[in-house]
Amino acid sequence: MSDNSMKKYMKKSEIATFGIGLFGVALLTGWMPDYTATYFADFAFKGKGFDSADMSNAISIVFLVAGIVGAVCELVIGYLVDNTRTKIGKVKPWVGFGAVPLALISLLVFVAPDTNNQTVAIIWMFVIYSLYTAVCCAVESPANCFGSLSSPNPSERSTAISIASFLRSVGQSGGMVVIIVVGAVMKALLGSQQFKNAEAQGLDLLFSTAVCALGLILFVMIFFSNNKERVPFTQEKVSLKDAVKVVFTHKNLLMVSLTKLFGFGRGVYGTVSLYIAIYLLGSKDLKLGLLLPMGIGTAVGTLLVNFVLKKFSTKKTFILFCIYGASSLTILFIVSKSIEFGDALIIPFLILNFFCGLQHGNTNVTPNIMIADCVDEIEYKTGKRQEGLAYAGYGLFSKIASAFTKALGPWLLYTWSQYAVSTDANVAYATQTDETLSRILMIYTIIPAIFVVLQAVPIFFYDMVGEKKAHITRTLAERRAANAAAATVEN
Repeated sequence: MSDNSMKKYMKKSEIATFGIGLFGVALLTGWMPDYTATYFADFAFKGKGFDSADMSNAISIVFLVAGIVGAVCELVIGYLVDNTRTKIGKVKPWVGFGAVPLALISLLVFVAPDTNNQTVAIIWMFVIYSLYTAVCCAVESPANCFGSLSSPNPSERSTAISIASFLRSVGQSGGMVVIIVVGAVMKALLGSQQFKNAEAQGLDLLFSTAVCALGLILFVMIFFSNNKERVPFTQEKVSLKDAVKVVFTHKNLLMVSLTKLFGFGRGVYGTVSLYIAIYLLGSKDLKLGLLLPMGIGTAVGTLLVNFVLKKFSTKKTFILFCIYGASSLTILFIVSKSIEFGDALIIPFLILNFFCGLQHGNTNVTPNIMIADCVDEIEYKTGKRQEGLAYAGYGLFSKIASAFTKALGPWLLYTWSQYAVSTDANVAYATQTDETLSRILMIYTIIPAIFVVLQAVPIFFYDMVGEKKAHITRTLAERRAANAAAATVEN
């Protein structure tokens, strides 16, 4: 019998447009959480006289609640995806038809109500961001699980996921470019003083979001029109009970998902990236200079992971990159503390930021490949193809971890570091103490480094590698060939 598991299925253009679709989604969703926190804290209700401590605590709880909403939505969306049966597939409808609603709700996040009632302001933050999180799940989660449907060939599938992850990582930094360009255009049109006033109200964030929202729609439509789902879905309906069982009882899937929970604190750096640029490096505009090297490092890291995966298993690759990531963040902290904050720190910080970014290639690529392998293992054991639920399980833990991150990040910034919020309507950011700046640096480096190590712990118990993986791939290829032959005879 021929080895159908090694057959090539995808056109080169499909691999590219799969990546373009993920680029479009990340262009918007990649920057929304961090800039939403900044908007809520610094701009949405500036000059209203609200109690800053109460607002800071409320923002932390907003992101915690929204994360819980997102976790529930991940499971529900995964269940619905696996029960979706259309001529174009079970994932594409969610991505294609969800792009416009996601774009619209993202814009509304940056349109705060004009109210002097602090309770109303807090309720609005809860409602609008929870709604954004729910709609985001309905697009982002299905988009991420498309890779497991793109090809039955694990090697081809891994390549497609790696390239798509590379473009997604570029998209995550794309919003930084957009806000710089939008700011430059606004400054040219309005003049320096009027732009400064507009920036102090957060209008540059609204316009930048509009640009990213249009990009989302355009790039998702390119993906939607060119890509196909090639792995046949099974016809059995999946019950909600089965959905929960898949998520919590499949060992390998659970281990991959737990990496998000164990490593939730690694993402708190995003909460302070803007403030690192402003206070430690000297300019808000340096946030692009700050995150672009990390974004480039992430993109390079995705390509590097693909190379390492040719030498090592997914398990070893994940663990090696975690050790590297924690080490690079620690070095960044030590170097930054040894150099005075300001102009002298810019070049070494940005260079080291590139090397810190390499680790993100691992978390962007390797878990998605592992989950696709877990989908094969679940099909091997149960006869059911459950991409939606498998990725929903990962997404469920991801959203819970994100909730913890978005609760921890603002608490670390606005409470632990004793960050001072500007009360002047014409001044965007207040002056900070040296102790606050040191703690902000720790939030960017040492605290994430600890969680980068912790996220590797569950992977020591993951075993969908080596001969086990090869055997399952061969067996599934034989089953599908037999099923296709049987269907031909029946017809």
